[in-house]
Amino acid sequence: MGLLGILVGLGLLVCLAFRGWSVLLLAPLCALVAAAFGGEPLLANWTQTFMGSASEFLAQFFPIFLLGAVFGKLMDDSGAVAAVAGFISRCLGERRMILAVVLAGALVTYGGVSLFVAFFVIVPMARSLFRAAGIPRRLVPAAVILGTSTFTMSALPGTPSIQNAIPMPFFGTTPFAAPGLGIVASLIMLGVGLWWLLRAEKAARRAKEGYGDEPPVPADAADDELLRERATTAREFDPAELRHGYHSDAAVPIFNALLPLIVVVVTVNLVMSLVVLPRLDFSFLAEQRWGNTSLAAVAGVWSVVVALAGAIVTVILCNWTRLPALRRTMDAGANASVLPALSVASLVGFGAVIASLPAFGVVRDWVLRIEGGPLVSLAVATNILAALTGSASGGLTIALDALGRTYMDLAAEAGIDPGLLHRVAVIGSGTLDILPHNGAVVSLLAICGLKHRESYLDIVMVGIVSSVIALAAVIAIGTAFGSF
Repeated sequence: MGLLGILVGLGLLVCLAFRGWSVLLLAPLCALVAAAFGGEPLLANWTQTFMGSASEFLAQFFPIFLLGAVFGKLMDDSGAVAAVAGFISRCLGERRMILAVVLAGALVTYGGVSLFVAFFVIVPMARSLFRAAGIPRRLVPAAVILGTSTFTMSALPGTPSIQNAIPMPFFGTTPFAAPGLGIVASLIMLGVGLWWLLRAEKAARRAKEGYGDEPPVPADAADDELLRERATTAREFDPAELRHGYHSDAAVPIFNALLPLIVVVVTVNLVMSLVVLPRLDFSFLAEQRWGNTSLAAVAGVWSVVVALAGAIVTVILCNWTRLPALRRTMDAGANASVLPALSVASLVGFGAVIASLPAFGVVRDWVLRIEGGPLVSLAVATNILAALTGSASGGLTIALDALGRTYMDLAAEAGIDPGLLHRVAVIGSGTLDILPHNGAVVSLLAICGLKHRESYLDIVMVGIVSSVIALAAVIAIGTAFGSF
């Protein structure tokens, strides 16, 4: 009955979340359904296990949600995101429109701009560029996904994405874990994705398909309640806050637009991770008042937090005159972080209850018995959980909460570097999370005014197939040569 309860609880969560029910309600309810099937105490599972795990997730990662959303909103309202996108399109010219869209999305998200902020800026630019070049509009979502939701989310070293931050407390790693393998994976994702998109463009030109008819796109896509529920589970920004604040129409010099992005990845994140924090004495963290922790457990999160804080200061100083309603903009960014953080924390609480049930031992043993060693097993676990929850961050945290310590022990026995575990886990979480019910996919298609039947195959090729190939390559190279 316990295993049946896990399946029923998970099935209810997936089905009702896809229909637009709030995860804040579904996660505890479905967790209690699973506990009831197993004959476990309900109130104790809710207040002690569920809430304990959810609150621990918020304590670790809410600063990243908060500062990331504020930074993204500042970049959007100042016009910096649009300036970066326009600069790249001008540099690459009319013959490289697909590459321009991909690189524009990649640059802003690698620099720390929230995904949905990038969507609402990059999509209009992509539609305009594709219309001028005669590229089918059905390829817009795939080009945006390739630039914003693949290698910059899971593979590029130092990316400030929440997915790249989650493994750090479990494995004692930094945002730059396995940098060489991350670069290899990024090149594979980018190469496979661009190959598919350019192939699709050539086929469309031979068929004289053209851009196609463009139906009116809903102006209130960011306010759609169903999309909002799905979106806030999938990513770290509440799209309903995009219309708040004050968006400047003044032109932004490209230096002012690029400098905050450079600060996030290079000037602060890299320096904090590899230079500053390792040289300071943080032995006091072992005291009871600081949670009996260590620098290895918090250094990665601290690096990202300081990087985002430095970027916020930089974007304000560089664009002071273009942020006339600074308080309103920052308030909107802060508010945009709350629902996504609570939604993912609720998924983590659900996973904690499931992992505490005696019947979960059957699932754990099956996962650990998968042939190929701990890297393959970890990749399968993160893939499955991200696919079921429709959330890379939620699925990744559930997997590591339940099995992270076990994988560390297995890695130590096999001589596997924790950085390799980190990179495999993050890339694994970013593959099958791009299924049809994923909130980012549904929201992007709505923003583009397209249906799944028109664009989802291209999304699969650039988002899932490219990531699976990169993941397999990282596992194979890491197994043969170790982490680098």
